[in-house]
Amino acid sequence: MKDLICDEFQNVVSDLLIRHHSILDVLSKMAESTARVNRGICKSVNDCGCLSIEAKKVAIPTDVESIDEMKQYLDPHVRGKLCPSCEEVLMNELGKNLFYTAALCNILGLNLYDVFLHEYKKASALGVFNLT
Repeated sequence: MKDLICDEFQNVVSDLLIRHHSILDVLSKMAESTARVNRGICKSVNDCGCLSIEAKKVAIPTDVESIDEMKQYLDPHVRGKLCPSCEEVLMNELGKNLFYTAALCNILGLNLYDVFLHEYKKASALGVFNLT
């Protein structure tokens, strides 16, 4: 079922993508979309204040023996929770990002679900050795 939803989304993108049909258009729109996601997060910190960022070097003790133990020391540096307004903005911007990812898949003859599944299998099989 999930692959059908993904395939249907990719088909809808194909039907709608008339104006930006060139790979150059899609690449530049993806870059713009990523910048807008970044901007949305910045605005949630600077303008709205629903989020704050408290970044500092993560101190992991040298006697940590496992990945699971190490995870308790990791910190995404984000404090707070998105307010409904900022959440809506970011949902829209991340949605556009997915839209242009699907468009790029269409242009390159790739199936979005297959790309997702390939990455999922690689991450699952390699686990922590897949760190990028």
